[in-house]
Amino acid sequence: NQDIQPTRDLSRFVRWPKYIRLQRQKVVLQTRLRIPPAINQFYSTLDRQTATQLFKLLDKYRPETKYAKKERLRERAAARAEGKDDAPSKRAPVVRHGVNTVTTLIEKKKAQLVVIANDVDPIELVMFLPALCRKMGVPY
Repeated sequence: NQDIQPTRDLSRFVRWPKYIRLQRQKVVLQTRLRIPPAINQFYSTLDRQTATQLFKLLDKYRPETKYAKKERLRERAAARAEGKDDAPSKRAPVVRHGVNTVTTLIEKKKAQLVVIANDVDPIELVMFLPALCRKMGVPY
């Protein structure tokens, strides 16, 4: 009478894709090992309200779009054609991104605030930034 077996949960026996296995192994290691402070600081993130304020601030200093640049240059060319003196305008402060760019800006003490993502993988790419910022006196 018991020809049809009950359905069992076989998810334990599935051969999971490699990236899922790696994620799970990483979580297990991180719970079992002590994490050095240089790495552990990347586990504390901004709360929602502060993050919203930060994104609003970053939005104010968003780089110029291609369309806006084209319009600005078109107006400048029109002013030059009318015979007005051509003075290049001072570059507006904008958000700069990328590890290499940010590192050079910190070293030249041109950076005013450094925002570091906490979900960078591998973490070694940005691990040196807080120490560099402290050394150069740049808030991060």
